[in-house]
Amino acid sequence: MTQLPLSSPPFPVEEYRSRLTALRVVMAERQVDLLIVDQLEHLQYFGGYCCTGATYHALLITLDGEPLAVIRALDVPVFSEMSWLTDCLAIGDSDNPIKVVAETIVARGHGASAIGVERDSHFLTVNRALELQTLLPDASIVDFSGIMWEMRQVKSPLEIAYLEVAAEICDRATAVGFDAARAGVNEREVFAAMTAEALRLGADNGYLGVLVSGPRSAALHGELGHRTLAEGDILHVEMVPKFRGYGSRMMRPKSIGEPTNEQMQIAETMIRIQDEQFRAMKPGAESKKVDHILREGILAAGLRDSYTNVTGYTLGLLSGPRGSDFTRVFLADSDWQLQKNQVFHMYTWAGGMAFSETIVVTPEGGKRLTKMERKLCH
Repeated sequence: MTQLPLSSPPFPVEEYRSRLTALRVVMAERQVDLLIVDQLEHLQYFGGYCCTGATYHALLITLDGEPLAVIRALDVPVFSEMSWLTDCLAIGDSDNPIKVVAETIVARGHGASAIGVERDSHFLTVNRALELQTLLPDASIVDFSGIMWEMRQVKSPLEIAYLEVAAEICDRATAVGFDAARAGVNEREVFAAMTAEALRLGADNGYLGVLVSGPRSAALHGELGHRTLAEGDILHVEMVPKFRGYGSRMMRPKSIGEPTNEQMQIAETMIRIQDEQFRAMKPGAESKKVDHILREGILAAGLRDSYTNVTGYTLGLLSGPRGSDFTRVFLADSDWQLQKNQVFHMYTWAGGMAFSETIVVTPEGGKRLTKMERKLCH
């Protein structure tokens, strides 16, 4: 198991300062004087800490000086432990956090400034956004949606190192689960073995994966049931552990008992086509062409009658309400180019079986961070 120090904050201060400098360049280009950051991923990416999201919170970033965190008083110990920042305004649970944010902006001389907000944030609800505008009548509100999601696309060496640790957890926890999976064993026993192993290995999230079996094996997002595994079942497993907030993912099927020849052929065909897709994932490659390899390959092989879902999507730092990051996805009409050190969850499924990997874009093609053998296990 790769060993990385659990230092606090998760990244060197120099890396956080570099991120902040890049953000301020964009703020200046868009003539934003003060930016209100309230999405969990962006609080973590720029500030180094992650709140629970139980109440409204924000990081106030100006074009110079240290950002100010406005957070629940209950979260101050976490902020002090994890953040590289020192300027923090703690608010009580009886306070109105939107009012505190607005009053703080005015007190710091930005009541009539151009203020950027994340209109795509789950935490800036319609009510909160309207209240903020009412409390800042002289301010000019600027939409900053999507920008910070785009800025996080290309991963630093340490970000990739964290994703590698999460990928290794995927490999090892899945292997433990498959060892436990046999006829007569309840699904929950298998899931318990997997999640216990993931936590032992350093996973820092509670929701660690998906497991369904038998008639439900094609329900890729199905909830854990109570089935007892039986001969002839396909067990579908997707591990989604995080390490230091960075999540890798991997899907694998296992046949309970000997698989049929048809199942083996379907699995081998999916793997062959997907491997071809991985080889095409080089910097500068067109996303729709990368998608075409898998999508049209699966259809041409007769493995599916239609293919409406994405064949891959962004991986990296993810917190809060979103289960996946679709900032970049692979679809037939996708119109963007791959960049070195982007990381994606690439997946395909047919015949009740799914295979996926955590892939980093390199000049030699897509490199697998998840390394478990690609086959229909049995």
